[in-house]
Amino acid sequence: MKRHLVGTVAIAAATLLVLSGCAGGDSAGGEGAPIKIGSVNTISGPATFPEASKAAAAVFDAVNADGGVNGHKIEYKALDDKGDPATATASARELVGSDEVVALVGGASLLECEINQGYYTQESILSIPGIGVDTGCFNTPNIAPANVGPFNDMTLTLLYGSETLKLDNICVLLEIAGSTRPTYQAAIDRWTEITGKKPLYIDDTLPYGAPDYTPYIVKAKDAGCKALAVNPIEPDAIGQVKAANAQGWDDVTWLYLTSVYSDNFAKAISDAGAGIYVPAEFYPFTEANDITADWQSLMAENDIPLTAFSQGGYLAATYFIDVLKGIEGDITRESVTKALHEMAPIENPMSGTPWVFGTAETHADQVAGWPIKLTSGTNKWELSGDDWLRIPSN
Repeated sequence: MKRHLVGTVAIAAATLLVLSGCAGGDSAGGEGAPIKIGSVNTISGPATFPEASKAAAAVFDAVNADGGVNGHKIEYKALDDKGDPATATASARELVGSDEVVALVGGASLLECEINQGYYTQESILSIPGIGVDTGCFNTPNIAPANVGPFNDMTLTLLYGSETLKLDNICVLLEIAGSTRPTYQAAIDRWTEITGKKPLYIDDTLPYGAPDYTPYIVKAKDAGCKALAVNPIEPDAIGQVKAANAQGWDDVTWLYLTSVYSDNFAKAISDAGAGIYVPAEFYPFTEANDITADWQSLMAENDIPLTAFSQGGYLAATYFIDVLKGIEGDITRESVTKALHEMAPIENPMSGTPWVFGTAETHADQVAGWPIKLTSGTNKWELSGDDWLRIPSN
């Protein structure tokens, strides 16, 4: 997965709603008719999230191999928005308006939720991203991601640092894409409300894909930071840790998000300072276990990397299939929407919070992460707790 410089999301692209067509959404209305499902993903461009939709497709292929859902095979179409607002807009309209999918499932995009949330509401269609990334994935009634998301994950990593590791002088360094700055601030404020603690300082000027993070690391060290809570993904995080290594900053604790949780990251880091800690959004997969065995097997069969992103795509598709199997009669956009609105919460041991779509106005209710750590000289993630860490209820 690669992440480089991302420009501000052009929210004005939402004005392209006038391009929408009428969507009947009755892809499985007749006997043997296919169930059409889609997703909008950032597969190419400045940031890529290919694993989520690949994992969802693997789930749907396995279901088709077993005969489909109530005799209906699934047709799954994953489109690439290239990290571009106009392409994200057009992709949603192709799937919803032209292809008449019954729902959007298993996607992962840098910006499509924010761009398309109004259109999905207008067309009365629901979306279950495997990985919600931008603010729009969590603040609308028509989108409910399978994952915790970067904002709740930020609250979790701060909680773990201050309450479990007992760290003080925590500084927050942010890489900001689009309009996510206020939502990150809300995540930090939530930590403050729970603990009464505040960051020593916040630097929201870190660029994506910087060739050298030394100036930002030196500033944090000189400010007296003992721990850094940061929101990059793998390449940028590696650059940040190595910049600290070069400065001889060997007693800093890193509080990262799930976005750095990969074998590649662990192999690249030999000097982890005082430790790198992450609240994994799904049950950790770097140690053999029964909880992730089915997912790991399916990913191996389809040559899909074992990452948190493929976990999200897998779970989104699995949840959706469970709901489809409970629909009596034709599987249409209307019947799917009704079933998702009326469903009971689904529990899965890969997630610390039961998942439900329901009729809530917002969907940021995935609030648990499993603590993991990376220490110097190991090049391997390890469990750092024996249960889920949860954001306390208000």
